[in-house]
Amino acid sequence: MAETVLRVKNLKKIYGDKVAVDGISFEVKKGEIFGILGPNGAGKTTTLEMIETMREIDGGNITVHGIDVAKDPNAIKKIIGVQPQSPAFQDKTKLTEIIELFGAAYGEKVNAMEFLDDVDLSEKASSFAEQLSGGQRQRLSIAAALVHRPKVFFMDEPTTGLDPQARRNLWKLTRRVCDRGVTVLLTTHYMEEAEVLCDRVAIMDQGKHSCQTCISVI
Repeated sequence: MAETVLRVKNLKKIYGDKVAVDGISFEVKKGEIFGILGPNGAGKTTTLEMIETMREIDGGNITVHGIDVAKDPNAIKKIIGVQPQSPAFQDKTKLTEIIELFGAAYGEKVNAMEFLDDVDLSEKASSFAEQLSGGQRQRLSIAAALVHRPKVFFMDEPTTGLDPQARRNLWKLTRRVCDRGVTVLLTTHYMEEAEVLCDRVAIMDQGKHSCQTCISVI
């Protein structure tokens, strides 16, 4: 049976009178693509941001590879990669320079062309970020998030706003990342995306699970 790499138990996030995440629990196994599926405002992004140490946890517990997120956030940051919902890069910076910059932030000396080739952007290596299409920016975001070889990779609604071809290309890339042994957790509000990509999904609505257990996607 696959090792559990992420455990979320009774997780809560409260903003004033609003409960954004209301006591959800789930586990993610090593090497799978796990999806959190739900409409806008369901609490998906807030859940990811608490796991990623970007937001304070108001209740419950999260562990990643046995490390408590609340107790040792710095250790968590070393083993996770994050692709934000809206990636932003300096416009007048070449793609190779962006990859090298992200590598340096983790203390890694990286081969930028290797990472760009992995996401099919080698032909754009000398281009500026501002010259990329939406799909290409998403692929660059994935490359930048993987420079330190993370064990778990988070993707927040990665294909929102992309055209159908760019979406399918990103699906293939996500599967390639997983095939290299990286565990992937993504959020989406597209049923088709969850069906194509995910091994299992947790369904969220209004901060809660709308089902009792996570669903295996056949």
